[in-house]
Amino acid sequence: MNERDYTPVTPLPGEVRLLPGTSIEIISSGSSWKRTQHALFDFDGTLSLIREGWVDIMIPMLVDYLMPWAAGGETSESITVLVRDFVTELTGKQTIYQMMRLADEIRRRGGEPLDPLEYKADYHERLMKRITSRREALLAGSIPPDEMLVPGSFEILRELRDRGVTIYIASGTDENYVIEEARMLGLVEYANGGIYGAQVARGAFSKEMVIRRIIKDNDVDGTALAAFGDGYVEIADCKAVGGLAVAVASDEAGCSGICDSWKRERLIGAGADIVIPDFRESAALLDYIWDRA
Repeated sequence: MNERDYTPVTPLPGEVRLLPGTSIEIISSGSSWKRTQHALFDFDGTLSLIREGWVDIMIPMLVDYLMPWAAGGETSESITVLVRDFVTELTGKQTIYQMMRLADEIRRRGGEPLDPLEYKADYHERLMKRITSRREALLAGSIPPDEMLVPGSFEILRELRDRGVTIYIASGTDENYVIEEARMLGLVEYANGGIYGAQVARGAFSKEMVIRRIIKDNDVDGTALAAFGDGYVEIADCKAVGGLAVAVASDEAGCSGICDSWKRERLIGAGADIVIPDFRESAALLDYIWDRA
C-alpha cells in the first residue's frame, strides 16, 4: 500500500489559540472527539532524537548522485535546491520514497539509476556513522535516555498507560532499527500495542495499514484513536479515519520548547487538531483531551 502524498487540507489559522498558560495550540475544538483508547506515536523526531540531523546526511548524498547527470545549465546550487525540495516534500514517508525520487530524477536526465534500495543502503551506512556514537553511549549508559528523547516523552507515555490507553509506535525507518533503538531508549515497555516499521517490500508497511489494523483488531472506530507525530503521514492517516491528530512540531536540534515553524505549518495543513512543541506539558494536554471527550 502506497503512503499518501502531502495534500494541504487545512489553512493556517488567522490567530494562534493557546490553551491558557501553556504552549499547546488548539486548531480544532474537537466537538466530536471520543475518549482515546489507542494512541499511535511516530518514532524519529516525535519520540527519538537518535537520528536527529539525518537531513544533513541525505541531501548532500543525493546531490552527489544526481550531479553527474546535471543538464540544461543546472548547477550544484540548483540541484541542491531541487533535492532539498523533494526530500522535504517526502519527509514523513518511508525513506525508500526519497530514493525512488532520486532514481526518477536521474532517469529523467537520461541516466541509468541504481536500484533505490542501493541508494537507501548507502544512506543508511552514512547515517549510522553519524549516530553510532549516540547509540553506543546509550548502550554504555554514559548518556541517559532522556537526552536522546523529545522532552516529556516518558511522561506522556506513562500518563497514557495509566489512563488505560494502548500505545503503538510506527515509523518509516526499518522495523529492526526502530525496535532496537526503542529498546535503547527504554520505550519498548510502553508500546504494549506493538512497534512497526518499514519492510524490505515497500507495500508491506504503511502507517495507514497500522491504523486500519488497530481499528479492525480492536473492533473500534477511528474516533477511539489519537496519533502523535512530526510527519504529515500519521496526521493525515489519523484524520482520514476520524481520529484525534496531535502534531509534535519538535525542535530536534535545540529542544527549545518552541515549535519548529516549518513542521507547524505542514502539520496544520495535514489536518492536525492540536500542535505542541514537545511533551513537557503532557498533563495539561491529556486533561484537555479527556475533558473535551
